[in-house]
Amino acid sequence: MSSTNFTLHYENARIAQQLFNNDTKNLQALNDRLGVKATCRDGWIKLEGGEAEVATATSLFQSLESAIKTGVVIRNRDFTYALNTVATQGSDSLDGLYTTTLQTSFRKSPVNPKTLGQKKYVEAIQKHDVTFGIGPAGTGKTFLAMTLAVMALKEEKVSRIILTRPAVEAGEALGFLPGDLYEKLAPYLRPLHDALQDLLPMEEVQKLMDRGLVEIAPLAYMRGRTLNNAFIILDEAQNATAEQMLMFLTRLGFNSKAVITGDPTQIDLSSSKRSGLVEAERALSKVDGIAICQFDRSDVVRHPLVQRIVEAYEVLRKSRN
Repeated sequence: MSSTNFTLHYENARIAQQLFNNDTKNLQALNDRLGVKATCRDGWIKLEGGEAEVATATSLFQSLESAIKTGVVIRNRDFTYALNTVATQGSDSLDGLYTTTLQTSFRKSPVNPKTLGQKKYVEAIQKHDVTFGIGPAGTGKTFLAMTLAVMALKEEKVSRIILTRPAVEAGEALGFLPGDLYEKLAPYLRPLHDALQDLLPMEEVQKLMDRGLVEIAPLAYMRGRTLNNAFIILDEAQNATAEQMLMFLTRLGFNSKAVITGDPTQIDLSSSKRSGLVEAERALSKVDGIAICQFDRSDVVRHPLVQRIVEAYEVLRKSRN
């Protein structure tokens, strides 16, 4: 195998260091994964190794540089994902990943899909009226859907956002809990509220809710409604019963978009009830106008340990089958 070297030049040392989060462990990972030695000095990165491997590493750093130019901050997990992707799928596999920037407020940081699975999911939501995002926790299913919902509202593509999830932990029958309706529902709907505050200033979230432009409600409260001109997100859909899922899907009105997210491995329903998410995935996979996006552990963008936890549980569950 013929060897070669190639040097990438940048405006300054800081930009070069940002490409690998200024962590030499990432450069060592590059060597371990591709057999390419990388040396960083004073605004340049020198790559040494086999011709094909150096070309792949060059493409990796070029993609990461493009990401930085769009406002992405490269963390260790981002470098690891990008490295694993080019190593397994080829040097051009990251093309276009970092070109998508979603902005909900100039007072908040822009949102960028961090994996190819996330990018395909964003594109699916933009192109389809109904999109399912199915996969493990931490893959950005709900957060990306809410980002697109806020953008659609601000661009006046819809007139309201409706966020809903089953309150299965409370048995949907909340009468035995203390407090008024809002106090009873708050713990179960809080994750949706928190995600909104990550996208918009707190006072803006409150203003939208006061004006009825953003509604957060349990799934049971969708019955009997027709939802026109709305962006609707059903979260934790694995805990919707088959009957609730059909009810929800048939609420969709004119000029509306629905995103359904969930993880079939996290079903809390009693054994006598079928998960509406599982049934819908089977029933709707070939229906025009509906997209079903599958996420896996490579799409997890939380703490790196979360990805390893998901993987460990997958191995355990497969061993039981």
